[in-house]
Amino acid sequence: MKQLRPLPTARQVLRARFLLRLGLAAVFAYAAVAATLYPNNWIGYLPLMLRHLAPASLLLAGFSAFQAALAIWLLTGWRGQYAAIVTAATTVAIMVVNLGSLDITFRDIAIIFAACALTFLS
Repeated sequence: MKQLRPLPTARQVLRARFLLRLGLAAVFAYAAVAATLYPNNWIGYLPLMLRHLAPASLLLAGFSAFQAALAIWLLTGWRGQYAAIVTAATTVAIMVVNLGSLDITFRDIAIIFAACALTFLS
């Protein structure tokens, strides 16, 4: 008869949550810093319809600030379930508006599932 694995301990769950938060925060912090330092490399990912409404540099600066705030929120662990939901929704939105760049953004699928895992663990 097959032995069942024991359920993870509370300490293991806390470690998993921390690693998920750290990994997700690193992604958003990197994007915020890189988009601020090298905006020309990132402007093309902004939806064209938004670039018609406001200057691309302003949109990029605002989105970079949002990503930096999201990274900090993830690191704090405060209301982790909500931070994870916002992370997943943001990443889905990035993928949807950049479907033409799926060869680049396909890695975001892992970010979405990591955020979903964090949602369930929080």
